[in-house]
Amino acid sequence: MKTLRFFSCHLRLWLLVGLLPLLAACSTLHFSPAPTLERQAPWVVLPFANHTETPLAGARAESIAAALLRAQGVAQIRRPPAAAQQEALFDAGARQQQEQALDWARQQGVRYALTGAVDEWRYKVGVDGEPAVGLTLEIIDVATGQTLWSGAGGQSGWSRQALAVVARDLINELLVGGLAAAR
Repeated sequence: MKTLRFFSCHLRLWLLVGLLPLLAACSTLHFSPAPTLERQAPWVVLPFANHTETPLAGARAESIAAALLRAQGVAQIRRPPAAAQQEALFDAGARQQQEQALDWARQQGVRYALTGAVDEWRYKVGVDGEPAVGLTLEIIDVATGQTLWSGAGGQSGWSRQALAVVARDLINELLVGGLAAAR
């Protein structure tokens, strides 16, 4: 009987130790229901706002999102002119840049716009230095300016995982939710 208790106690301990790495890489996602979108319509990726202390975090997330949008089957992706994409250390004019880029997209006959904001983009301070990313995404009807879909998420990774990998995984999960009903 003592052997069984000893075995049971050790088994629980090993299960707990085995589950800890899975809990270390957590993500939280929230998004609205997916609208019916046309994957073959022209899209634009607008500048992402950077609400972090990390320079160019918005531009990094924007670049990853554009690549993942194409991987999700969106064929026509355009980028606004470079002047509308410049990002300062602290995005004081992000809203104005986004409006300029949206005006440009209307002139180009673009149907949908993907935009977002980065709220966290860093390695956590501590022994492990885990990567952490937090961001929001929006899909906008360019003609009306109406937000068709929005999603927000946060994800942390393991200590030896790259920040870009955590960001890619989070953006991909959000885009899968936003494009779930796309044709």
